[in-house]
Amino acid sequence: MELAGLYVDQFPDGDLTRDRARRHRVKVFPTVEEALTLGRSSLAIDGVVIIAEHGLYPRTEKGQTLYPRHEFFQRTVKVFESSGRSVPLFNDKHLSTDWKECLAMVEASKRLGFPFFAGSSLPVTWRIPAVEVPLGAPLVESVCVCYGGLDSYDIHGLETAQCMSERRAGGETGVKSVQAVRGVKVWEMVAERESTQRLFSAALARSFTCRGNDRYSCTVPDLDWLKRNHRNPLAYFYEHLDGFRTSVFLLNGLVSDFSYAGLERGGRIHSCQMFLPMPPAYSTLADFFNPLVKHIEQMILDGAAPYPVERTLLTSGMTLFAIESLYRGGIQLPTPELKVAYAAPTQSCFWRA
Repeated sequence: MELAGLYVDQFPDGDLTRDRARRHRVKVFPTVEEALTLGRSSLAIDGVVIIAEHGLYPRTEKGQTLYPRHEFFQRTVKVFESSGRSVPLFNDKHLSTDWKECLAMVEASKRLGFPFFAGSSLPVTWRIPAVEVPLGAPLVESVCVCYGGLDSYDIHGLETAQCMSERRAGGETGVKSVQAVRGVKVWEMVAERESTQRLFSAALARSFTCRGNDRYSCTVPDLDWLKRNHRNPLAYFYEHLDGFRTSVFLLNGLVSDFSYAGLERGGRIHSCQMFLPMPPAYSTLADFFNPLVKHIEQMILDGAAPYPVERTLLTSGMTLFAIESLYRGGIQLPTPELKVAYAAPTQSCFWRA
C-alpha cells in the first residue's frame, strides 16, 4: 500500500504537508480531481481517504464548522462517474453538517457500488477491558461519558455508544427523538432516570482521568457532588424507535477520556474505556489512529467496508439534530428523518492487545 497523491486545501503556518510529501516523494496536486487522476485523464488510484477537519472555515450560528467533507466527496464521485470506475472511499468523522447531504453521500455509494467507510477512531481502538457486547444481546440502554465540544468530539461519543448499541437484539432501528441540554438541567434529568444513573457511574468508573473530590479520586462522584462542582455539563438524550435509549455526556474538566456502559434487560452491565494512548504519556504519536488506518487499508485491499456506513449516517444525524435541539433551547426534538435501520457487523472490529 502506498500513498499515490495528495490534495491539501489550506497551508497554514507550521503545516507539515510539503516537508512530509518531499520526504516520502508524494506529489501534492492543486485540485481534488488531479489528485485522483494523478494528473491524467481518468481515475488512477485504488482508494480514497477524505480528511476534512482542519483549517479555517466558516461557522454557522449553531456552532457548526462548515468543513468541506461533502464538497470533496461530490468532486470525488464526479471523477468516479466520468472514469466509469469507482474505488473504496473513507470519510473521516461526520458525513456532513446537512442531513440531506449525508443521505446523498450514502445514496451515491449505493448507486455507484463502491465500499464506503466513515466515522471515528473510537469504535476500533483498544478497549479496557476488551469488552464486546454479544450480538443479539437484550441491551436496553447505552451511556458514553467523555469530553470535548459541540460538533467536534460529540461524534466520537456517539460512535462509542453506537458501535455497542447496534449489537442489540433486532439491530438498529433508528432514532425517534433527541434532547440536548446544558448545565444543571443535565443532572436534573439524570436524577429522574435510575438506569441512566447506574450506567453513568459504571462508565465513569472506567475512566483513568475522573476528577473527583480529591482531583484524581478513586471514588466515582455522586450527583450531589456533581451539581455543586460541575455546573456546565453538556448531554444528549436519545430515544430510539424500538424504545432503546442512548445518552452521551460531554464533561470537560471532569474527564479527559471516553468510557462506555450498556445495560441489558435483567440488569447486567457491560462497561469499558475506549483507550486513546495520547502523547506524550503513552508514546510520541497518537497511536489510536493505527487501528483505523489498518481498517482503511484492509477495505482498499478487500473491496469491503468493515462495518455499514449506516452507522455513521445515523451518528451524523444524531449529532446534527442534537445541535438543533440545543439551538432551540434544549427542547425534545422529534427526528422522523433518523429512521435508519441496519444490522451490526458479525466480526469484532476493535483492536486487541
